[in-house]
Amino acid sequence: MKAKMMLLSALVMAGCSATQKPAEPVQNTNLTPPPVAMKPAPKFALPEYQVRTLDNGLMVYLMPRKQVPIITVNAVVRAGAVNDSEPGLAALAAEGLLLGTQKMKKAEMEAMVDGLGASLSSSAGKEGTTLSARFLAKDADAMLDLVADIVQRPAFPADEVKKARDRYVAMLAQQKESPRQVIRQYFDMLYYGDHPYANTTVGDGARLAQLDAFDLRMFHGSWYQPRNAALVVAGDFDVDAMVQAIEQRFGGWRDGDTPTAPKLAQPVKVPDHARVLLVDKPDARETTFLIGGAGVARDNPDYVGLQVINTILGGRFTSWLNDELRVNAGLTYGARSGFASYGEAGSFQISTFTATEHTKAAIDLALKTYQRLWTQGIDEATLASAKAYVKGQFPPRYETAGQLAGLLGQMYLYDLSDEQINAFQQQVDALTLEQAEALVAKYFPKADLQFVLVGQADAIRDIAAQYGEVAEVAISAHGFWF
Repeated sequence: MKAKMMLLSALVMAGCSATQKPAEPVQNTNLTPPPVAMKPAPKFALPEYQVRTLDNGLMVYLMPRKQVPIITVNAVVRAGAVNDSEPGLAALAAEGLLLGTQKMKKAEMEAMVDGLGASLSSSAGKEGTTLSARFLAKDADAMLDLVADIVQRPAFPADEVKKARDRYVAMLAQQKESPRQVIRQYFDMLYYGDHPYANTTVGDGARLAQLDAFDLRMFHGSWYQPRNAALVVAGDFDVDAMVQAIEQRFGGWRDGDTPTAPKLAQPVKVPDHARVLLVDKPDARETTFLIGGAGVARDNPDYVGLQVINTILGGRFTSWLNDELRVNAGLTYGARSGFASYGEAGSFQISTFTATEHTKAAIDLALKTYQRLWTQGIDEATLASAKAYVKGQFPPRYETAGQLAGLLGQMYLYDLSDEQINAFQQQVDALTLEQAEALVAKYFPKADLQFVLVGQADAIRDIAAQYGEVAEVAISAHGFWF
């Protein structure tokens, strides 16, 4: 059984290969959808849950859900890319958690999990690592034993670490064959500069290739501490019995010496002029580009309103960006925008791809469409449509115990309150046209935009220079530095 490495920053845009010929442009003459009678979206509120803190500082979130005899347990540790001493160390350590423990070899662990019909995965993101286990309620004792053993006592066997490391390094090399998988890594490096958020979640293959089991043990010993972690349990269980079971397995976990935590609250140095990072991929037949600037932290009080506005701009299939670049101009198979928000900061990004010869036309049209937020503005019908869409999309994301466990883990990681979750739909409903206009003026970056272009540098170098100060790097170079 392989770990499911869910790399947060490697989001892949849906669409077909740009090597195919785009469909003929279809003129969309109705960019503002008429009001549609819709059933009210179901209201969402967090199901009841409890939070306990063990004497050693481990936080425990308990959400009983009796509908299905399944339990999800997520161990969330504040150890992500921002904690890396070497690029990708957190991601490799997350992979290493599933290579065996001091009590059980990797093959034995996999046989046990498979025999119980359970699942086990680990992943590292920008600010945290999550070990997730899903199993039948009747197997709770066995799986809790395993989760506790993995979190506290991973073995990181040298031979297994070497194999996992080599597979991971090969995967990183393969990712660069698809610019859409890596462009956000380049953007974070460009935008965040010397801030810890610039650290790539996937790492640098050349430097990871030099690491061994000792490095993973050091990372684990430094950051996997009870006061730096939470255990989230959602599903079919009795609260008191579960608390006792967790206390027995995790109560003896003790803190060790911890390095200085990354200074995430330090201000991001917002660029004072437009810049372009040109990433040369000589065999590319398309240009993948990302345009962005300052965003917001996840706990920003205006986060919900920004999601509604972004839905109009580039957050759904019928968005302005997708209409203009895909439907009307036929320049791409998909264009989108969004806020990438972390605990203390964030960015705003527009992204798409197009055939090399259409690079300038696509960039210009993306910028022109983005400017509609100021030149044209949003009307009542469009705002109402976006609000209905956002409200309809929210509840289905948190229906199962596993989804709710994931939400509680995010609440721990980003220090979100119940109110910030439960008030989501109320905040959507309360958003007025005047408030939306104020949010556009306050939060959407308008000047000194940052660009990343991945494609044939010889073909698009002069184009890149039209949008800002250019720095150039070969995609074949290790990592994402420039």
